[in-house]
Amino acid sequence: MGFSVTARNQALDGVTVDRVSLHSGDPGTTGANYIAGGGKQAATFNAAGSGERVLNADVAFTGLGASQAVTHFGVWLAAGDVFKCGTSLTGDQAANAAGEYTLKGTTTKITA
Repeated sequence: MGFSVTARNQALDGVTVDRVSLHSGDPGTTGANYIAGGGKQAATFNAAGSGERVLNADVAFTGLGASQAVTHFGVWLAAGDVFKCGTSLTGDQAANAAGEYTLKGTTTKITA
């Protein structure tokens, strides 16, 4: 049995998140493969629509290794440092030569 889009939107809007992180591999259910050099950056996700929540704006990361692999992102709640979920990235999957990476608001989303 699948959930309706309305139910998926309600579920996603019920997940409180305010930080994003970068990962060098699948974060699984624990936030594994976290790239500590980038830290957890403040982020806002739009209200859910069509069964997904899209990142409100680009989020810039610095302090990564030059050309470091960035294959996934994670979503966190800062209070208690609680990992909520993570997923793979599409497109650019490496920091630049200066160790910078931008998580794009237009393509970064969490889905139910």
